[in-house]
Amino acid sequence: MSQINVDAAEIEKFSQLAAKWWDKTGEFKPLHDINPLRLDYIDQHAHLSGKTVLDVGCGGGILSESMALRGAENVLGIDMAELSLQTATTHAAEQAMDNVRYRCISVEDLAVEMPHTFDVVTCMEMLEHVPDPASVIRACAKLVKPDGWVFFSTLNRNAKSYVHAIVGAEYILNLVPKGTHDWQKFIAPAELARMARLAQLNVSGCMGMSYNLLSKKYFLCDDVSVNYMMACRSMAA
Repeated sequence: MSQINVDAAEIEKFSQLAAKWWDKTGEFKPLHDINPLRLDYIDQHAHLSGKTVLDVGCGGGILSESMALRGAENVLGIDMAELSLQTATTHAAEQAMDNVRYRCISVEDLAVEMPHTFDVVTCMEMLEHVPDPASVIRACAKLVKPDGWVFFSTLNRNAKSYVHAIVGAEYILNLVPKGTHDWQKFIAPAELARMARLAQLNVSGCMGMSYNLLSKKYFLCDDVSVNYMMACRSMAA
C-alpha cells in the first residue's frame, strides 16, 4: 500500500456533508450547476459513448452518474470519504444504474492495481484538496490507456481567485460553505501543465469557467483566472 495522499480534515469536511450531495439547492448546488458544462467539455474531447471511465474524487457521484448516462460503458468512481461513497452507491441503485460503481481506494493504490485500464480519467475539483497533487496526476496518467484522455479541474492561484472563490463564493454569495477552499492549495494552469507533462500527459486544451452574477449561471470562457478545466492526452506508447 502506498502512503495515503489524504488530508484528514478535508475528508471529515466532506463526510459531514455526505447526505447532502444530491440536494440541488444545498451546499453542493454549484457542483450541480457546473456539471453539465464539465460533462459536455469531457464528452466533446473524449466521446464518452462506449468508454471505460474512472472518476477520481467522485464524492457523491454527480459527475460519475452523468457520464454513465451520457453513454459510458462503465464508470468507476473512487473517493476516500466512505460516507460520500455510501450516498453515491445508494443514489445509483435508486436510479437502477448498473454501469456505475464505487470504491473507497486512493488513486495511487488503484494505479498499482489497474494500470492502463481506462479510456477516460477525470479528476475534477479534487487537486486543491490533497497534500500532493502531483502524486494524483502521476497516478491518473498511469491509470489511463495509451492515447487516452485525462481531465482535471481546479482553481487558479492569484489575487482574483482569492476574491472570487474565497471572499465572494464563501462569504458574500454563500455559494459554497465557508472553509471549503484553502487559497494556498490552488494551482496555476502553468503549474498544472508542468505536472501533467512530467507525468507523460500532453495538454490538449484549457478552458475557464465563470459565474454570471445577474443570471446566476456558470459558463465556459477563455478566462482561466479563477476556475478552469484542462484536457490531456496520454503520451505513453
